[in-house]
Amino acid sequence: METKGKEGFLERVFHLSEHHTDVKTEVMAGFTTFMTMAYILAVNPSILSATGMDSGAVFTATALASFIATLLMAGLSNYPFALAPGMGLNAYFAYTVVLNMGYTWQMALAAVFIEGLIFIALSLTKVREGIFNAIPMNLKHAVSVGIGLFIAFLGLQNAKIVVDGETLVSVFSFKDSLADGSFHTVGITVLLAIIGILITSVLVVKNVKGNILWGIIITWILGMLCQAAGLYQPNPELGMYSVFPDFSAGFGIPDMSSTFFKLDFSKVLSLDFIVVMFAFLFVDMFDTLGTLIGVASKADMLDKDGKLPRIKGALLADAVGTSVGALLGTSTTTTFVESAAGVAEGGRTGLTSVVTAILFGLSLFLSPFFLAIPSFATAPALVVVGFLMMTSVTKIDFTDYTEAIPSYITIIAMPFMYSISEGISMGIISYVIINLATGNAKKKKISVIMYILAVLFILKYILI
Repeated sequence: METKGKEGFLERVFHLSEHHTDVKTEVMAGFTTFMTMAYILAVNPSILSATGMDSGAVFTATALASFIATLLMAGLSNYPFALAPGMGLNAYFAYTVVLNMGYTWQMALAAVFIEGLIFIALSLTKVREGIFNAIPMNLKHAVSVGIGLFIAFLGLQNAKIVVDGETLVSVFSFKDSLADGSFHTVGITVLLAIIGILITSVLVVKNVKGNILWGIIITWILGMLCQAAGLYQPNPELGMYSVFPDFSAGFGIPDMSSTFFKLDFSKVLSLDFIVVMFAFLFVDMFDTLGTLIGVASKADMLDKDGKLPRIKGALLADAVGTSVGALLGTSTTTTFVESAAGVAEGGRTGLTSVVTAILFGLSLFLSPFFLAIPSFATAPALVVVGFLMMTSVTKIDFTDYTEAIPSYITIIAMPFMYSISEGISMGIISYVIINLATGNAKKKKISVIMYILAVLFILKYILI
């Protein structure tokens, strides 16, 4: 009786049946999303600590910012999207703004905070929503495909299947790893990741419930067995850590006082500060829009006009999350593309986000457990989800070259330029120019917003 009451409450809050889902599916999707993005709990402190920030404090700030922002996403939009401090934005924060430009991390946090406030204003005034709606449907499908290739590439990199090489990138060499003695540290994890991709693929083909999550867990267990048998030998110097949870430091929450409310606004009116703030603003805006377009398109959440209902709430959650994250002591909080993993599991409502948020909250107390999830275990999930997102390519109209070529440019730009926002920039610029040059712009009624965006993107490449 109690269970039925709980399900009834969840039905009323999240409208599960309306979205053709149930509690079990949403919980599984929430777990999957969290498992694919839990790496941020380890990676973000590692990157931001290069600025002099305390890694323990950054860990706590990361978990809290993710918890708050993802709950906001559930409450304001009822969408299955999760948020956390974004990759790429944290690297820009640490290596460009602080280490290269000479700003203190306190000043960088101030830039992120102000960027978040501007986002809140743009979200409330429907500017961001207008941009989302202005992007043509074919480009939206292309964004989904491009993100699929991008996250697959991320997965291959995380697993070290793809590495730096003389040809820019190359395939990991098992022969070389055997020769230089690194097989039992790096080589075996590459092998485990490949096995994980195959296991996850088989589970997807067999339509096993929770296939992506099970793929992560099975690959992780295989890693534990390999370490126990001596086949895998951790080496922190090579970035290869134990896959067993380390509870030696206990379950306490790392102190956040060294980063909490430590913002410095003394350079807020300088030109460099404004440039930095707008750089954060640009990347965050179009990474978020790209993720929302791509994941929502894949989940069939867009209406017949290609619009995302309740997008204002989603954008507002993202904006508030950014400012709150800065106050806590972390770089820009943004909607994570790994949300696609939960969507692929069947997540369709904010209940997925609530589950993900709760797990981020629990991670504060169980950090040793969550930080032990190795990248070679989550990488297969990203590769397989990449495939699932790539299937949107069939929705692109390839008979009309004025639609197909900009879509193609959008798709290839994301993995090759290593940026969702660059893919959107290139797609919009090429779409406007090709349709103008071929005389199709009037017929297609390209919106004023598209022209403005194209000009702004061109200016960005010239001036920044």
